[in-house]
Amino acid sequence: MKPNVWVKAGIVIIYGSSIDASPHRHHAIQLIWPSDGYGCNLDNKQISAPIIIGSNVEHQLQIDAGWILLVEPSSELGVALSQKLADQPSRAFKSSFFACKHSEQTDDLTVRLSPLFEELELSNQFPLKNETQVVDSRIKKLLLELHRCLDGQCIKPNSWRASEVAQSLALSESRFLHLFSEELGIPWRPYLLWCRMICAVRAILNGDSATDAAHLAGFSDSAHLSRTFRKTFGMTIRQANAIFRKG
Repeated sequence: MKPNVWVKAGIVIIYGSSIDASPHRHHAIQLIWPSDGYGCNLDNKQISAPIIIGSNVEHQLQIDAGWILLVEPSSELGVALSQKLADQPSRAFKSSFFACKHSEQTDDLTVRLSPLFEELELSNQFPLKNETQVVDSRIKKLLLELHRCLDGQCIKPNSWRASEVAQSLALSESRFLHLFSEELGIPWRPYLLWCRMICAVRAILNGDSATDAAHLAGFSDSAHLSRTFRKTFGMTIRQANAIFRKG
């Protein structure tokens, strides 16, 4: 199977090879599934079965080939993965099923990933709908608007200023910022930065240059995007492009 990336609301799914990411952390919960027979090192420890890494947990990853899922913590799947972590920063799973040789000859995402979700007892999360588990109706409405924006036009800074968002929700800015952090466990600005990062990734995968992707996603310039990309994913945009050009 060739390297590829799927971007959906609340989740980024990567099938990659020769990934070498320096220490980094991000808002997303990460699920790593090494391909059978390929090497994978997490924080300089070899792993051969799936592992879940919690939100904002620093980690270093080297993987010869395999799956990486980046999941929004407030989504249905994110909540389920958090429960699997049981308050641990990361948790590894061991099973004999992970060879999954019956699915090696297909690129169908459902066929490829369903054994993973079955083994982790998350079959009710698959196929991926990944709806938000936020309770407050105003914040839920805001997230739906963000996701529609992410699936359509890229996220511009002048569309998502905290003061204007608060006004659209009939809240004071301070009340909105407090409520958002309370509901999602992350402040508004870093959450929006994460959304812009995913927006830029999608643009780059669609063939845009780093400069064009930066402007589309509301970064000041390509250097700002590059710094944020490296901090978020532990590699440069050029390194990421090299991985996926192999496909």
